Amino acid sequence: EEDEERTPQKYDPTFKGPIYDRGCTDIVCCVLLVVAIVGYVVVGVVAWTHGDPRKVIHPTDSRGQFCGQQGTPNEKKPFLFYFDIVKCASPLVLLEFQCPTTQICVSKCPDRYMTYLGAHGNPASLDYYRNFCTSEFGAPPEVLKDRECPAMLIPSTPLARRCFPAIQAKKGVIMVGNKTTYDDGHGNRRNVTDLLEGAKQANVVLETRQLAMKIFEDYTVSWYWIIIGLVIAMVASLIFIVLLRFLAGIMVWVMIVMVILVLGYGEVTLRVLPGIFHCYMEYAKLKGEAGSDVSLTDLGFQTDLRVYLHLRQTWLAFLIILCVLELVIVLLLVFLRKRILIAIALIKEASRAVGHVMSSLLFPLCTFFLLCLCIAYWASTAVFLSTSNEAVYKVFNESACPFSGQTCKPETFNTTNVTKVCSDAQCLFAFYGGETAYHKYLVVLQFFNVFMFFWLANFVIALGQVTLAGAFASYYWAFKKPDDMPAFPLFSAFGRALRYHTGSLAFGSLVLAVVQVIRVTLEYLDHRLKAAENKFAKFLLSCLKCCFWCLEKFIKFLNRNAYIMIAIYGTNFCTSARNAFFLLMRNIIRVAVLDKVTDFLFFLGKLLIVGSVGILAFFFFTQRIKLVQDTAPPLNYYWVPILTVIVGSYLIAHGFFSVYGMCVDTLFLCFCEDLERNDGSPERPYYMSPELSEILLKGHLEPSKSADSQG
Repeated sequence: EEDEERTPQKYDPTFKGPIYDRGCTDIVCCVLLVVAIVGYVVVGVVAWTHGDPRKVIHPTDSRGQFCGQQGTPNEKKPFLFYFDIVKCASPLVLLEFQCPTTQICVSKCPDRYMTYLGAHGNPASLDYYRNFCTSEFGAPPEVLKDRECPAMLIPSTPLARRCFPAIQAKKGVIMVGNKTTYDDGHGNRRNVTDLLEGAKQANVVLETRQLAMKIFEDYTVSWYWIIIGLVIAMVASLIFIVLLRFLAGIMVWVMIVMVILVLGYGEVTLRVLPGIFHCYMEYAKLKGEAGSDVSLTDLGFQTDLRVYLHLRQTWLAFLIILCVLELVIVLLLVFLRKRILIAIALIKEASRAVGHVMSSLLFPLCTFFLLCLCIAYWASTAVFLSTSNEAVYKVFNESACPFSGQTCKPETFNTTNVTKVCSDAQCLFAFYGGETAYHKYLVVLQFFNVFMFFWLANFVIALGQVTLAGAFASYYWAFKKPDDMPAFPLFSAFGRALRYHTGSLAFGSLVLAVVQVIRVTLEYLDHRLKAAENKFAKFLLSCLKCCFWCLEKFIKFLNRNAYIMIAIYGTNFCTSARNAFFLLMRNIIRVAVLDKVTDFLFFLGKLLIVGSVGILAFFFFTQRIKLVQDTAPPLNYYWVPILTVIVGSYLIAHGFFSVYGMCVDTLFLCFCEDLERNDGSPERPYYMSPELSEILLKGHLEPSKSADSQG
């Protein structure tokens, strides 16, 4: 049986391309997909019923009430105030866990030092103090004992809607409200450094928040210029594709030269990918300047990325990276110069196929829309699942107490024995959880949500690939092009894929989804084991990550070619994958020297478009174009819109070139089939175009013919 599988395809006079008389394949997987989707919808509905995204947006007080929520008594109290911030660990912990001190919602954070004992005899001060108490109060001893008011107020600033001490550092001295000590409300003077235990990471969080706000501001003033940049990228990609249709050979060589020049000197965006000459000039210019010899490790992470551009080590790193990249590209071009001529012929044929199926250029928009739906459903379901817990209250206390950490009910807490045994115990909101079966299996539901996202996303991509493969196969196997092609090849292929091969696409995407979920799990375990000292476990985990990464790449390659065989022959997934694999193995030389060369050329095309648009964006947003110098918006970080334009341009260029890539892969597989089925005689003529056969059959791929005959 193995010898039969390795045997080349026999001549079949009835074969005329994609088979129209076909049946449903992999029905079991189709049913399994439908059942999984129904279950996914049920999980989404249940999550939306129990979930409450407000728990992510609004902070929660000691009673589990949201601060700043509209339609509640806390509507005008958006900030969370901690009675004693010293008892808290850090702001990063406070964002997720409760602090063992009373917390209430307030309209604004305190802006002055004050103690309850000092304010009690002053009506004006007492009226201000009332804003930070839980209820009406009486004499100081009872109020402080019952924790109705904080013992002290400290000048604070809102951070992530929580009131944290306004910590300042002046000449190396830590101060809060221009003071180095404060009254703790019990007659004791304490150093403000004690507050750092409750807010030691406040500066890091504050800088991150400020960075996020500045980035948001940059987007608000530059969003329309970003859209214009993306439109330019789309037009450039479209023009490039159209020019490939008529000037494939010239365009490929121009593209190669342009990429080399861009890497040689182009000031590509952000100066993150500047040219070699520019890197050297910047490196030489910084010689002798104060602070330019500081190493990247000594500098550490800085939110203002422009700081790194003042270091010689940064430009030296850019210089080395670009020199290596330039050298690799030049060497590849030297050794693959003859193969590039053959790849150009295949690209020309792909251009003709795309020209006859112009609707294929718009089809990636359909795939992109479906992927956006998958991402939106997954993200919303994940948020609702993570916020579908109920408020859980636990006993908090400062001294030793046997009831510490036990669950409690605020309504009946004062009537229980807990307050008698532990006089300082409080029943405070701890976290969101639950004891029901639904809450116990929330982790399983989240895992199912992730798994279904990968399965559906891979299914959408597979549907797009098999549709394009069916359309381009119709072009190749049309003996008289384009007369023998169907009227609407793309829609016909799309209909066949959904009607007959939903199960096969579900099968292939399921296998890939399983591997991807395993990879995500390994990444999670690796993150958890970073602090571990077990070197063997780390080594084993690294090996597993590498193996599954290779496995995912192989499955993607096999699935892609299996979908092409499905589009042509209508066979099930396993048969198609097996036939595609052995067909490629019988033509392994062609696969190595031709298919990958075209991938390399398409990568250069995407690099050229992204680099060109990036250079334009860099000069515009840094106000280096004199004609529009006053038009560019003022920015905090000019790299924000530039990086957005770069990423968006790459996605747009990738969308257009993915059509060409699928076209080339389909034509290449059909070409290998054509060589095995036919011999070019009048009785068994080739289906490939005369232009393609002239260079492929008389060119450098001919020697592998002998290998085929021995297959």
